[in-house]
Amino acid sequence: MKFLDFAKVYVKSGNGGGGCVSFHREKFVEYGGPDGGDGGRGGDVWLEAVEGLNTLIDFRYQPHFFAKSGQPGMGRQRTGKDGEHAILRVPVGTEVLDEDQETLIADVTEVGQRVLLAKGGNGGFGNLHFKSATNQAPRRANPGQPEVERTLWLRLKLIADVGLLGMPNAGKSTFLATTSNARPKVADYPFTTLVPNLGVVGVDGVEFVVADIPGLIEGASEGRGLGDVFLGHVERSAVLLHLVDGTSGDPVRDYQTIIGELEAYGENLADKPRVTVLNKIDTMDEEERDFLKEELEAAVGGPVMLMSGVSSEGTVDVLRALRTQIDDDRLRRQKGDEEEEAWRP
Repeated sequence: MKFLDFAKVYVKSGNGGGGCVSFHREKFVEYGGPDGGDGGRGGDVWLEAVEGLNTLIDFRYQPHFFAKSGQPGMGRQRTGKDGEHAILRVPVGTEVLDEDQETLIADVTEVGQRVLLAKGGNGGFGNLHFKSATNQAPRRANPGQPEVERTLWLRLKLIADVGLLGMPNAGKSTFLATTSNARPKVADYPFTTLVPNLGVVGVDGVEFVVADIPGLIEGASEGRGLGDVFLGHVERSAVLLHLVDGTSGDPVRDYQTIIGELEAYGENLADKPRVTVLNKIDTMDEEERDFLKEELEAAVGGPVMLMSGVSSEGTVDVLRALRTQIDDDRLRRQKGDEEEEAWRP
């Protein structure tokens, strides 16, 4: 499945059905009177967050969503049928923007959340509605209200508990592949990750979601490399995992580059809780590990953990550190543990 996080859609609600002008005509009924029914209501256009989606690729091939119009009213006091609704099913974490691509209309963050994008027109009144003591044979009916037509943009920001950050080839995809069932592309050249990847990792009986985004380089906020367009996918994360490549030659500079890009991006990303890890320690001896750790801790102003995604050394400790930073309500108990706790002999 291809990944797409920005899509343009065209939505249009349904017209309301027109009212009917009709009179009851029946043998032996001298005063039949007006019996024109009201028109049906036009269908609405709704947006709904559903499970099982993590891309907006469907909207590239089907960008038009038109609801059905209501049927006109009929004689014998029959009301027209309401038009069918049109529903846009999107991943959780989708934002709806106006045509200017800046004005936020809605943000769906929970499964089942629905947003009304375009309301259908009301049906018109038939002549039965206008009958009164002074006007017993009205010959007027209202037309249905017109549709609402809009051009909107959908922007997806994946909802993950942990966001992976780092320079290209810092070992982010290797870490995700080692700790979860996700199988991101791993290779020995930069920018092997071209789109975000999600993986569910587990530690000490709980699970949480980790998002891996393409690596950042200096000047990403100005469009260099793949730019910072994917940073939006870690905005909702509870904690950021910053992996620093210990074999890069200057880990401190790499760390400062990433922090600089976070500050340039804004959205309070630089202020989020962060776990900094010196990666690829399997290629170093004890003396080199200690030296690089001390240098990096001086730059970070806090503790730095050691890890190797290839050998899995230190990965459990990193996952536990991430778990302590995640809110309890975002952690998911593993099914096996839940069943054991619920069962009683």
